[in-house]
Amino acid sequence: MELRESILEGTLQVFNQKGLKFTMDDIAALLKISKKTIYSVFDDKESLFLAMVDYMFDSIKKSEQRVLEDERLSTAEKIREILGVLPEGYRDVDFRQLYLLKDKYPNIYKQVERRLETGWENTIALIEQGISEGCVRPVRIPILKMMLEASLEQFFQRDILIRNHITYREALDEVVHILMDGIAVRKGAL
Repeated sequence: MELRESILEGTLQVFNQKGLKFTMDDIAALLKISKKTIYSVFDDKESLFLAMVDYMFDSIKKSEQRVLEDERLSTAEKIREILGVLPEGYRDVDFRQLYLLKDKYPNIYKQVERRLETGWENTIALIEQGISEGCVRPVRIPILKMMLEASLEQFFQRDILIRNHITYREALDEVVHILMDGIAVRKGAL
C-alpha cells in the first residue's frame, strides 16, 4: 500500500477511535512512522482530512461500481444496495462524529456536502432503469435524490444519531428502507 493511502487508512482508524480530536501524533504512532513523514505527504491536519473525505467517497464509488457489475442482483436490489453502500472497511467507522465538522472545519464540511451532491449519474440511471422495468414506481428522481442527500446532511449537521444511540450504518439502512419501501404497512405483512 502506498504511503498516502496508508496514512489515509490510518487516519480513518484514529478518527474512529478519537473523533475529530485525533492528532498527527496519533496517526504516526498507529502507523509507526514519524510525523515528519506524514507532513511530507500532507501539509496539515485540514489537508489530510480533506484528502480523507475524497478517499472515503472514492471508495464508496468503487463499491457502487461493484454493485452495478454484480449480475446476481436484480435492478431493485442494486438500487437498494447502492443507496446504502458503505465499503466493507467503513462499516465500523463512527461517521456520527462528522456533525462536528460544520463548525470546526467548514471547508471540510463543504467538501462532504459537495461529494454528497455529485456523482449520482449511475444511481439515477439505475433508478430510471427500474422505472422502465416496472420494479420501481415512477418517481421524480430529483426529489428522491434530495431526500437522501438531506437525510445524510442532517446526520452530518446534528448529533441526532449520537443522542438516540443510533449508528450511522443503522441510520443509513433505515433511510434506504423508508425510501424503498415507504412507511405504510402492507396488508398481510403483519
